[in-house]
Amino acid sequence: MKALAINGSPNKEGNTYHAIKIVAAELEKEGIETEIIHVGNKVIRGCIACYECIKNKNEQCVLPSDEVNEWLREMKQADGIILGSPVHYAAMGGTMKSFLDRAFFVTSINNGMLRHKVGASVVAVRRSGGLPAFEQLNNYLCYSEMLIPTSNYWNVIHGLMPGEALRDEEGVQIMRLLGRNMAWLMKLVENGKGKVVPPEREEKRFMNFIR
Repeated sequence: MKALAINGSPNKEGNTYHAIKIVAAELEKEGIETEIIHVGNKVIRGCIACYECIKNKNEQCVLPSDEVNEWLREMKQADGIILGSPVHYAAMGGTMKSFLDRAFFVTSINNGMLRHKVGASVVAVRRSGGLPAFEQLNNYLCYSEMLIPTSNYWNVIHGLMPGEALRDEEGVQIMRLLGRNMAWLMKLVENGKGKVVPPEREEKRFMNFIR
């Protein structure tokens, strides 16, 4: 099994990275390979609502000149996905949002590519705003019918300078327990294949409220 972690911080080895690494260490103890891709330092345009991905349904975004489609292929192949972001003005990083808006829209309209994969969110913050950012990340997982492991608190770790988060003893424990629970849930899913019939997927019903 493999987990793919997405680092949405502009800093390659900032506190978001350290949070991810704590989770990843627990996964690797259970034999689950973990790869980290660094998204937050890239130039990624947001979704332009062209709906070409709906028309094409080829598991790709039509916008050129970035690595989004390459990352989409890696997400499809992974058994588990970790979304990690710093907090900017009580929200996730802007580049991370641009990527997630495009990636999760493509996956949702292509037969639910991420459905029933295990997904977790982690957030690194200096002081406040961690919970709104955490909720933002979880919205993508919920919309995609992913399976979300938990810890013993919300998945937020605190620190300013790179590496300071490792001094947040409670935050470190949160990430460590999240990694253990994520590994357990991934194994449950894997061992249930062919034994437990998953619920049938339904086509998404769209409504607006203008009549």
